[in-house]
Amino acid sequence: MEILRYAAFTDRPDGGNPAGVVLDADGLSAGQMQVIAAELGYAESAFLSRRSPGRATVRYFAPEAEIPFCGHATIATGVALADREGAGDILLSTPVGPLDLRTRQVGNRFVASLVTVEPRVEGIDDDVRNELLQHLRLTVEELSADLPVQLSFAGNIHPIVPVRDGAVLRGLDYDYDGLKGLMMAQGWGATIAVVHRLGPDVFEARNPFPPGGVREDPATGSAAASLGAYLRARGDVAPPATLTVYQGSDVGRPSVITVDIPPTGGMTVSGGAVPISA
Repeated sequence: MEILRYAAFTDRPDGGNPAGVVLDADGLSAGQMQVIAAELGYAESAFLSRRSPGRATVRYFAPEAEIPFCGHATIATGVALADREGAGDILLSTPVGPLDLRTRQVGNRFVASLVTVEPRVEGIDDDVRNELLQHLRLTVEELSADLPVQLSFAGNIHPIVPVRDGAVLRGLDYDYDGLKGLMMAQGWGATIAVVHRLGPDVFEARNPFPPGGVREDPATGSAAASLGAYLRARGDVAPPATLTVYQGSDVGRPSVITVDIPPTGGMTVSGGAVPISA
């Protein structure tokens, strides 16, 4: 068994979000996958099994738990496959449903794109919202005046928390244990997307990830997709549109995530990935 290491949503090994990738995990139990993910210590790792031409099954593990869907580990998987077998398309069977994963060559590197499951957006209970803000150590005055806090799903549920300016985003310092408890109680197994709008279709983001045992995620493809779904549902973008999300600079691993927002259906999340040394 070979454990590959890739940084996704970047073109440099010290940027983006690292992911472990195992392309032949048929002989591994869920417990073994969890141990490998914990030893790697990355936000998530992807394990492929039941591979056949154009198809495979994938499972995702964070250091402390299995995750239904992970954008950056899927992008890393696509590039890892392309590095070995050339660009192409593969249909992935995931715990949240089938995902189309496509790779193409751009210059001397590969770029991967995934199409998410059908998204949905819903409101958040006032008491839950208030507790969320308490654990994020954010005041109502620090929130965006134009964009509300809502829940958005494009494979994982992500609370979308827009803040008023970049200074609030830079100063984010949350209560790890309190936020983890709230997220576990609410069934939010992925990240909180704290975002600031830089332009009509450009955002910067920070993503706490305590359910996975990670203080902050450097690049979160599923959260970026959920942000795209949130903007479409609110009518804040005119599809087809392309959303750019900058993330990771606050933890020293800058990343760029691109989300194509169609008029209907799943979001298309794209990015590059590069191998990193053990």
